[in-house]
Amino acid sequence: MADDRRLVYSTEQGSLGKAMDPGTKKKKSRKHTGTASAIKNPHKQGVRIRRESKGRGGKTVSVVDGLSLQESELKTMLKKLKGQLGTGGAVKDGVLEIQGDHREKIALLLEKEGIKAKLAGG
Repeated sequence: MADDRRLVYSTEQGSLGKAMDPGTKKKKSRKHTGTASAIKNPHKQGVRIRRESKGRGGKTVSVVDGLSLQESELKTMLKKLKGQLGTGGAVKDGVLEIQGDHREKIALLLEKEGIKAKLAGG
């Protein structure tokens, strides 16, 4: 490019109206909160039980998050809940996923275990 011409816009760098120094170039960072939890501080919020069906082919699952238990304790809790409800489930990213809409039953079972839980969502 000739010295008398100035580049105004480039698809690689965006708007060049102001001279950009490559060392001070800012990158946009997106924070990934994950599917596991929309709760910012689960310890402050407590245990939440919600229903999800997005990305599951229309199948409904009950999601229990905010439990402050170790991975092994989560697995034993899941096994108890699955046995009481007669359904399947999994532990993913520290969150219990139980097949079907069993929010009220899960809340009662967790209350028997001494865990205070709230129903979240509609």
